[in-house]
Amino acid sequence: MAIVWFWKAINTGDRVDSALKDMAVVMKQLDRSEEAIEAIKSFRPRCSKNSQDSLDNVLIDLYKKCGRMEEQVELLKRKLRQIYQGEAFNGKPTKTARSHGKKFQVTVQQEIARLLGNLGWAYMQQAKYLSAEAVYRKAQMVEPDANKSCNLAMCLIKQGRFEEARALLDDVFTSRVLGADDCKTRQRADELLSELEASLPRRLDAEMEDVLGNILDDDFVIAIGLEEMTASNYRSKRLPIFEQISSFRNQLVC
Repeated sequence: MAIVWFWKAINTGDRVDSALKDMAVVMKQLDRSEEAIEAIKSFRPRCSKNSQDSLDNVLIDLYKKCGRMEEQVELLKRKLRQIYQGEAFNGKPTKTARSHGKKFQVTVQQEIARLLGNLGWAYMQQAKYLSAEAVYRKAQMVEPDANKSCNLAMCLIKQGRFEEARALLDDVFTSRVLGADDCKTRQRADELLSELEASLPRRLDAEMEDVLGNILDDDFVIAIGLEEMTASNYRSKRLPIFEQISSFRNQLVC
């Protein structure tokens, strides 16, 4: 019944922004995510410019729900590029976000780390483990915490790099990273350690390493804002965080 009222509001132009977003969330809960995606794509031109970012975030969740990884990856890259070019934060260190009717401040570091985390997950679903590793390392550099350590450890386990993964998990177990005391994170670290130990007899041979070496996403570096921007209007808005991480360019592209 709620969806009927949302459609009515959208068709009559009554608070289209919130009606479209809320309808998509309800559709997702009802396992109608594909329909929600099409609704957002069709009606977002009627929404204000300020609502586009929140609609993108809903789309990211919907793509994830539907397993539409390619579209999720492209959207995440676009949003990261917008931050790099100064379009998302307008060159400011924070922006106002809204969740469940409440407003709060989000820093550029938090937003970059969130988007990179989603991008890494999407690459993992595509078995692009080297791309996922590079993205997870970038997220950990921007805003390190125990959950990101677990994500990176999982990625390394998939590549058969068990000792590197164990070192990351040890950081969680010894509380050397922020958030290591969280019960769910600890439980996940335990599960990853069990997976690691169960995988120890197996080793990647040279052929498998060649396969992994060929699945690096060639343009993901552009997506996380490491390319040189020559346009002066972009450079003038370039955020300090990208200046801080630009020295890692060669590590990621080699």
